[in-house]
Amino acid sequence: MDKSKINGLSKSILESVSSQLLEVSKNIDDDIVKASELIIAHPGKVVVCGLGKSGLIGQKIVATLCSTGTQSVYMHAAEAIHGDLGIYSPGDPTILISKSGNTEELVRLIPILQEFKSPLISIVGNLDSSIAKSSDVILNGTVDKEIDPLGVVPTTSSLVALAIGDALASVLMAQRGFNKEDFARNHPGGELGKQLALKVKNVMHCIDDVAQIHESDSISDCATRMTEKPLGAALLLENNKLLGIVTEGDIRKSIATSNNLSQPIKNFINYSPIVVDSSISILDAMKVMEDRSSQISVLPIVDSKGNCLGLLTLHDLYQTKLV
Repeated sequence: MDKSKINGLSKSILESVSSQLLEVSKNIDDDIVKASELIIAHPGKVVVCGLGKSGLIGQKIVATLCSTGTQSVYMHAAEAIHGDLGIYSPGDPTILISKSGNTEELVRLIPILQEFKSPLISIVGNLDSSIAKSSDVILNGTVDKEIDPLGVVPTTSSLVALAIGDALASVLMAQRGFNKEDFARNHPGGELGKQLALKVKNVMHCIDDVAQIHESDSISDCATRMTEKPLGAALLLENNKLLGIVTEGDIRKSIATSNNLSQPIKNFINYSPIVVDSSISILDAMKVMEDRSSQISVLPIVDSKGNCLGLLTLHDLYQTKLV
Protein backbone atom coordinates (compact mmCIF):
# COMPACT_ATOMS: atom_id res chain seq x y z
CA MET A 1 0.00 0.00 0.00
CA ASP A 2 1.17 3.51 -0.80
CA LYS A 3 2.36 4.91 2.51
CA SER A 4 1.33 8.40 1.48
CA LYS A 5 -2.31 7.28 1.58
CA ILE A 6 -2.19 6.36 5.26
CA ASN A 7 0.08 9.09 6.61
CA GLY A 8 -2.13 11.38 8.67
CA LEU A 9 -5.19 9.17 8.19
CA SER A 10 -5.65 8.42 11.88
CA LYS A 11 -5.31 12.11 12.75
CA SER A 12 -7.94 13.14 10.22
CA ILE A 13 -10.25 10.36 11.41
CA LEU A 14 -10.06 11.49 15.04
CA GLU A 15 -10.54 15.12 14.03
CA SER A 16 -13.63 14.13 12.06
CA VAL A 17 -15.08 12.24 15.02
CA SER A 18 -14.42 15.20 17.30
CA SER A 19 -16.13 17.67 14.98
CA GLN A 20 -19.16 15.43 14.49
CA LEU A 21 -19.53 14.87 18.23
CA LEU A 22 -19.44 18.62 18.69
CA GLU A 23 -22.26 19.06 16.16
CA VAL A 24 -24.38 16.44 17.91
CA SER A 25 -23.82 18.14 21.27
CA LYS A 26 -25.26 21.46 20.05
CA ASN A 27 -28.89 20.34 19.91
CA ILE A 28 -29.27 17.38 22.26
CA ASP A 29 -29.19 18.78 25.78
CA ASP A 30 -32.94 19.38 26.20
CA ASP A 31 -33.81 15.95 24.85
CA ILE A 32 -31.39 14.19 27.20
CA VAL A 33 -32.98 16.04 30.12
CA LYS A 34 -36.43 14.90 28.93
CA ALA A 35 -35.21 11.31 28.68
CA SER A 36 -33.66 11.45 32.14
CA GLU A 37 -36.83 12.87 33.69
CA LEU A 38 -38.85 10.10 32.06
CA ILE A 39 -36.48 7.50 33.54
CA ILE A 40 -36.37 9.14 36.98
CA ALA A 41 -40.18 9.18 37.12
CA HIS A 42 -40.31 5.37 36.86
CA PRO A 43 -39.35 3.40 40.00
CA GLY A 44 -38.26 0.32 38.06
CA LYS A 45 -35.53 -0.49 35.60
CA VAL A 46 -34.53 0.72 32.15
CA VAL A 47 -34.38 -1.74 29.26
CA VAL A 48 -31.83 -1.06 26.50
CA CYS A 49 -32.30 -2.80 23.17
CA GLY A 50 -30.23 -2.99 19.99
CA LEU A 51 -28.81 -5.28 17.37
CA GLY A 52 -25.33 -5.76 15.94
CA LYS A 53 -22.94 -2.88 16.66
CA SER A 54 -25.82 -0.94 18.20
CA GLY A 55 -26.39 -3.88 20.51
CA LEU A 56 -22.80 -3.78 21.67
CA ILE A 57 -23.13 -0.07 22.36
CA GLY A 58 -26.33 -0.84 24.25
CA GLN A 59 -24.54 -3.32 26.48
CA LYS A 60 -21.95 -0.72 27.39
CA ILE A 61 -24.67 1.85 28.13
CA VAL A 62 -26.35 -0.66 30.44
CA ALA A 63 -23.06 -1.25 32.26
CA THR A 64 -22.60 2.50 32.74
CA LEU A 65 -26.17 3.04 33.92
CA CYS A 66 -25.98 0.18 36.42
CA SER A 67 -22.67 1.37 37.84
CA THR A 68 -23.97 4.93 38.29
CA GLY A 69 -27.22 4.26 40.10
CA THR A 70 -29.78 3.49 37.37
CA GLN A 71 -31.04 -0.09 37.26
CA SER A 72 -30.98 -1.34 33.69
CA VAL A 73 -30.81 -4.50 31.62
CA TYR A 74 -29.87 -5.24 28.04
CA MET A 75 -32.30 -7.06 25.76
CA HIS A 76 -31.13 -8.49 22.43
CA ALA A 77 -33.60 -7.38 19.78
CA ALA A 78 -33.70 -10.75 18.02
CA GLU A 79 -34.12 -12.70 21.27
CA ALA A 80 -36.83 -10.45 22.64
CA ILE A 81 -39.72 -12.24 20.91
CA HIS A 82 -38.36 -15.63 21.97
CA GLY A 83 -38.85 -15.19 25.69
CA ASP A 84 -36.67 -12.25 26.71
CA LEU A 85 -39.72 -9.98 26.96
CA GLY A 86 -40.26 -11.68 30.30
CA ILE A 87 -37.84 -9.18 31.85
CA TYR A 88 -40.41 -6.40 31.48
CA SER A 89 -42.47 -4.90 34.24
CA PRO A 90 -45.27 -2.50 33.27
CA GLY A 91 -43.96 0.93 32.45
CA ASP A 92 -40.26 0.06 32.16
CA PRO A 93 -38.71 2.73 29.89
CA THR A 94 -36.92 1.32 26.85
CA ILE A 95 -33.96 2.79 24.99
CA LEU A 96 -33.90 1.66 21.35
CA ILE A 97 -30.60 2.11 19.49
CA SER A 98 -30.48 2.08 15.69
CA LYS A 99 -28.49 4.13 13.23
CA SER A 100 -31.09 3.77 10.46
CA GLY A 101 -34.02 3.95 12.81
CA ASN A 102 -35.64 1.18 10.76
CA THR A 103 -34.00 -1.96 12.16
CA GLU A 104 -36.66 -4.58 11.47
CA GLU A 105 -36.31 -6.45 14.75
CA LEU A 106 -36.73 -3.23 16.74
CA VAL A 107 -39.64 -1.97 14.65
CA ARG A 108 -41.50 -5.24 15.23
CA LEU A 109 -41.08 -4.80 18.99
CA ILE A 110 -42.61 -1.34 19.20
CA PRO A 111 -46.32 -2.40 19.30
CA ILE A 112 -45.49 -4.99 21.95
CA LEU A 113 -43.59 -2.46 24.06
CA GLN A 114 -46.48 -0.04 23.76
CA GLU A 115 -48.73 -2.73 25.19
CA PHE A 116 -46.36 -2.84 28.17
CA LYS A 117 -46.92 0.94 28.40
CA SER A 118 -43.16 1.24 28.04
CA PRO A 119 -42.03 4.82 27.28
CA LEU A 120 -39.73 4.72 24.28
CA ILE A 121 -36.44 6.62 24.08
CA SER A 122 -34.58 6.25 20.80
CA ILE A 123 -30.98 6.91 19.87
CA VAL A 124 -31.22 7.08 16.08
CA GLY A 125 -29.44 8.59 13.12
CA ASN A 126 -32.60 9.13 11.05
CA LEU A 127 -35.29 11.41 12.44
CA ASP A 128 -37.78 10.36 9.73
CA SER A 129 -37.50 6.68 10.61
CA SER A 130 -40.16 4.36 12.02
CA ILE A 131 -38.46 4.12 15.40
CA ALA A 132 -38.07 7.89 15.70
CA LYS A 133 -41.72 8.51 14.83
CA SER A 134 -42.84 6.01 17.49
CA SER A 135 -40.60 7.36 20.25
CA ASP A 136 -41.58 9.51 23.20
CA VAL A 137 -38.12 11.07 23.26
CA ILE A 138 -35.65 11.12 20.36
CA LEU A 139 -31.92 11.48 21.03
CA ASN A 140 -30.56 12.60 17.69
CA GLY A 141 -27.43 10.63 16.78
CA THR A 142 -27.29 11.77 13.17
CA VAL A 143 -23.77 11.94 11.70
CA ASP A 144 -22.56 13.33 8.39
CA LYS A 145 -20.47 10.30 7.55
CA GLU A 146 -18.76 7.25 8.95
CA ILE A 147 -15.01 7.72 9.38
CA ASP A 148 -13.75 4.45 7.92
CA PRO A 149 -12.12 4.62 4.45
CA LEU A 150 -15.22 3.14 2.81
CA GLY A 151 -17.66 5.28 4.76
CA VAL A 152 -19.93 2.33 5.56
CA VAL A 153 -18.68 0.78 8.80
CA PRO A 154 -20.58 1.89 11.96
CA THR A 155 -17.77 3.96 13.42
CA THR A 156 -18.78 7.56 14.00
CA SER A 157 -22.42 6.58 14.50
CA SER A 158 -21.48 4.00 17.13
CA LEU A 159 -19.25 6.43 18.99
CA VAL A 160 -21.95 9.10 18.93
CA ALA A 161 -24.53 6.65 20.32
CA LEU A 162 -22.09 5.67 23.06
CA ALA A 163 -21.42 9.33 23.91
CA ILE A 164 -25.15 10.03 24.09
CA GLY A 165 -25.53 7.11 26.49
CA ASP A 166 -22.71 8.45 28.65
CA ALA A 167 -24.29 11.90 28.66
CA LEU A 168 -27.64 10.44 29.70
CA ALA A 169 -26.01 8.43 32.50
CA SER A 170 -24.20 11.54 33.72
CA VAL A 171 -27.38 13.61 33.82
CA LEU A 172 -29.10 10.82 35.75
CA MET A 173 -26.20 10.75 38.20
CA ALA A 174 -26.65 14.46 38.85
CA GLN A 175 -30.41 14.13 39.27
CA ARG A 176 -30.07 11.23 41.70
CA GLY A 177 -27.30 12.93 43.68
CA PHE A 178 -25.08 9.92 42.98
CA ASN A 179 -21.74 10.49 44.73
CA LYS A 180 -18.34 8.87 45.13
CA GLU A 181 -19.47 6.79 48.07
CA ASP A 182 -22.32 5.38 45.97
CA PHE A 183 -19.85 4.59 43.20
CA ALA A 184 -17.56 2.81 45.64
CA ARG A 185 -20.42 0.61 46.86
CA ASN A 186 -21.10 -0.44 43.27
CA HIS A 187 -17.40 -1.14 42.55
CA PRO A 188 -16.00 -2.91 45.62
CA GLY A 189 -13.67 -5.09 43.54
CA GLY A 190 -12.36 -2.45 41.16
CA GLU A 191 -9.27 -0.31 41.57
CA LEU A 192 -11.17 2.97 41.64
CA GLY A 193 -13.78 1.50 43.96
CA LYS A 194 -11.03 0.43 46.34
CA GLN A 195 -9.51 3.89 46.35
CA LEU A 196 -12.89 5.43 47.10
CA ALA A 197 -13.96 2.87 49.70
CA LEU A 198 -10.69 2.58 51.62
CA LYS A 199 -10.27 5.29 54.22
CA VAL A 200 -7.02 6.85 55.36
CA LYS A 201 -7.43 5.22 58.77
CA ASN A 202 -7.28 1.80 57.06
CA VAL A 203 -3.79 2.32 55.65
CA MET A 204 -2.05 4.91 57.86
CA HIS A 205 0.79 4.21 60.29
CA CYS A 206 -0.39 4.48 63.89
CA ILE A 207 1.13 7.21 66.00
CA ASP A 208 3.27 4.78 68.02
CA ASP A 209 5.09 3.84 64.80
CA VAL A 210 5.92 7.44 63.95
CA ALA A 211 9.04 9.24 65.15
CA GLN A 212 8.27 11.96 67.69
CA ILE A 213 10.46 14.88 68.68
CA HIS A 214 10.73 17.81 71.09
CA GLU A 215 11.71 21.35 70.19
CA SER A 216 14.84 21.00 72.31
CA ASP A 217 16.05 17.96 70.33
CA SER A 218 19.12 18.43 68.22
CA ILE A 219 19.34 17.85 64.48
CA SER A 220 21.27 14.68 65.27
CA ASP A 221 18.61 13.45 67.74
CA CYS A 222 15.88 14.01 65.19
CA ALA A 223 17.79 12.18 62.46
CA THR A 224 18.38 9.26 64.83
CA ARG A 225 14.69 8.94 65.72
CA MET A 226 13.65 9.13 62.07
CA THR A 227 16.17 6.38 61.31
CA GLU A 228 14.66 4.19 64.03
CA LYS A 229 11.16 4.77 62.65
CA PRO A 230 11.81 5.36 58.95
CA LEU A 231 8.59 6.86 57.62
CA GLY A 232 10.13 10.02 56.26
CA ALA A 233 9.00 12.38 59.00
CA ALA A 234 8.98 13.14 62.72
CA LEU A 235 6.10 14.81 64.54
CA LEU A 236 6.05 17.42 67.28
CA LEU A 237 3.11 16.65 69.60
CA GLU A 238 1.64 18.12 72.75
CA ASN A 239 -1.25 16.34 74.50
CA ASN A 240 -1.86 14.36 71.30
CA LYS A 241 -2.21 17.58 69.30
CA LEU A 242 0.05 18.10 66.30
CA LEU A 243 2.23 21.20 66.61
CA GLY A 244 4.65 20.62 63.79
CA ILE A 245 6.48 18.24 61.47
CA VAL A 246 10.02 17.63 60.26
CA THR A 247 10.53 15.73 57.01
CA GLU A 248 13.56 14.08 55.49
CA GLY A 249 13.88 17.12 53.26
CA ASP A 250 14.04 19.34 56.31
CA ILE A 251 16.79 17.15 57.79
CA ARG A 252 18.83 17.39 54.58
CA LYS A 253 18.37 21.15 54.61
CA SER A 254 19.42 21.39 58.25
CA ILE A 255 22.59 19.38 57.61
CA ALA A 256 23.44 21.39 54.49
CA THR A 257 23.04 24.74 56.25
CA SER A 258 24.50 23.93 59.67
CA ASN A 259 27.99 22.93 60.72
CA ASN A 260 26.71 21.94 64.15
CA LEU A 261 24.42 18.89 64.31
CA SER A 262 23.87 19.65 67.99
CA GLN A 263 21.89 22.71 66.93
CA PRO A 264 18.17 22.49 68.00
CA ILE A 265 15.89 21.12 65.33
CA LYS A 266 13.21 23.73 66.14
CA ASN A 267 14.59 26.08 63.49
CA PHE A 268 13.62 23.54 60.84
CA ILE A 269 10.20 22.47 62.12
CA ASN A 270 7.16 23.23 59.96
CA TYR A 271 4.64 24.62 62.44
CA SER A 272 1.81 24.76 59.88
CA PRO A 273 1.65 21.21 58.53
CA ILE A 274 -1.02 20.03 56.14
CA VAL A 275 -3.26 17.42 57.77
CA VAL A 276 -6.32 15.40 56.78
CA ASP A 277 -9.08 13.68 58.71
CA SER A 278 -8.86 9.94 59.15
CA SER A 279 -12.28 9.43 57.55
CA ILE A 280 -11.41 10.65 54.03
CA SER A 281 -10.76 8.19 51.22
CA ILE A 282 -7.26 7.30 50.12
CA LEU A 283 -8.10 8.81 46.71
CA ASP A 284 -8.86 12.16 48.32
CA ALA A 285 -5.69 11.89 50.41
CA MET A 286 -3.66 11.26 47.27
CA LYS A 287 -5.12 14.39 45.68
CA VAL A 288 -4.10 16.42 48.73
CA MET A 289 -0.55 15.13 48.43
CA GLU A 290 -0.14 15.27 44.65
CA ASP A 291 -2.39 18.05 43.32
CA ARG A 292 -0.21 20.93 44.41
CA SER A 293 2.72 22.94 43.07
CA SER A 294 5.08 21.13 45.45
CA GLN A 295 4.15 17.50 46.07
CA ILE A 296 4.30 16.25 49.65
CA SER A 297 5.25 12.68 50.52
CA VAL A 298 3.98 12.47 54.13
CA LEU A 299 0.65 13.49 55.60
CA PRO A 300 -0.28 13.61 59.31
CA ILE A 301 -3.70 12.15 60.13
CA VAL A 302 -6.03 13.63 62.72
CA ASP A 303 -9.47 12.75 64.09
CA SER A 304 -12.52 14.99 64.36
CA LYS A 305 -11.22 16.40 67.67
CA GLY A 306 -7.83 17.30 66.24
CA ASN A 307 -5.93 14.48 67.92
CA CYS A 308 -3.05 13.19 65.83
CA LEU A 309 -3.62 9.52 65.01
CA GLY A 310 -0.69 8.74 62.75
CA LEU A 311 1.03 9.34 59.46
CA LEU A 312 0.31 8.48 55.84
CA THR A 313 3.03 8.27 53.21
CA LEU A 314 2.69 8.56 49.45
CA HIS A 315 4.49 5.22 49.24
CA ASP A 316 1.66 3.67 51.27
CA LEU A 317 -0.87 4.91 48.73
CA TYR A 318 1.12 3.64 45.76
CA GLN A 319 1.48 0.26 47.43
CA THR A 320 -2.25 0.15 48.18
CA LYS A 321 -3.00 0.76 44.50
CA LEU A 322 -0.84 -2.18 43.52
CA VAL A 323 -2.40 -4.68 45.95
